[in-house]
Amino acid sequence: MLNDPWFTVRKIDEKTYAISELGHWEKVHSFLLIGDTKAALIDTGLGIDNMKRITDQLTPLPIDVITTHVHSDHIGSHGEYDRIFVHEAERAWLVHGIVGLSLEQIRQNTARDITIPVPESFDPNTYKPFQGEPTGILKDGDRVELGNRTLIIYHTPGHSPGHIVIFDEETGYLFTGDLLYDETPIYAFFPTTNPADLVNSLERLTQINHVSMIYGAHNTLGLLPEILDEVKNAVEYLRKHDFVRFGTGVHTFHGFRVQF
Repeated sequence: MLNDPWFTVRKIDEKTYAISELGHWEKVHSFLLIGDTKAALIDTGLGIDNMKRITDQLTPLPIDVITTHVHSDHIGSHGEYDRIFVHEAERAWLVHGIVGLSLEQIRQNTARDITIPVPESFDPNTYKPFQGEPTGILKDGDRVELGNRTLIIYHTPGHSPGHIVIFDEETGYLFTGDLLYDETPIYAFFPTTNPADLVNSLERLTQINHVSMIYGAHNTLGLLPEILDEVKNAVEYLRKHDFVRFGTGVHTFHGFRVQF
C-alpha cells in the first residue's frame, strides 16, 4: 500500500480505498470508488495536504468528486479536481462559504491537535476552505454510474442542510459522511444544524436494504451493519423522551453518540 507522510491509504477491496488523515484530531476519511469507466471520490479531506497526489497513484480514470457536505474537513482538496458534485441545498455554501462560520474558527479547528508533521505548504494563517461553482447538483435518488458500479444518493439533512449518504449497490457499502460514525458524537447543535432532520435521517439509514458495511467519515474505519438496529432503537428513544431538540446534550447508545 502507498506510504505517504500525511495520508494513510487502506484498501477496502480491489476497487475501493479509504484515504485517511489520522494525524489530525478529526481522523477524517475520504473514499475512492473505482468503476470500469470512471471513479468517484467521496469527499477530499481537510486540505492540509493535496489528496490528488494519492488518487493519481490509485487510478488513471477520470474522477467525480461527490461531496457528502460542505464542511471544511470534507472539501479540502476540491480545488484539485475538475468535476465536483454537491447536493443542491449546499451549492451556495460551496460557492460563497458557510453562513455564520468564521474563517478564524475554521483555521483554529484545522490547525489544532495535529500529531504528525504537516507539509511545508500548509500555513494555518493563510488556510482557506475551497470555494467554487460545482460541476453539477445532486438530488435525492440520483444514481451515479461508474461503469458496472452504481452509487445511489440519499439526501440526509440534519448535520447540515445538504448532507448526503452514498450507497454502493454492487458492494453494499454505505458511506455515511457525518451522519453515522463511532467514538465522537454525531452532532446537530450548530446554528446550521437541525436535530429533527438528523433523527429523521438516522431513521432513513435503517430503511436501506442490503447494507454490508458502513463507512463513516471519521474515527473507526468500517462499522458492521448491525449498528443500524441500535440506530433504530435510538431514534425511538430520542423521540419518546422529547430529546430531539437543541440543548438536550449528549445521548449515548451502543456504538455511537448523538449531541444536540
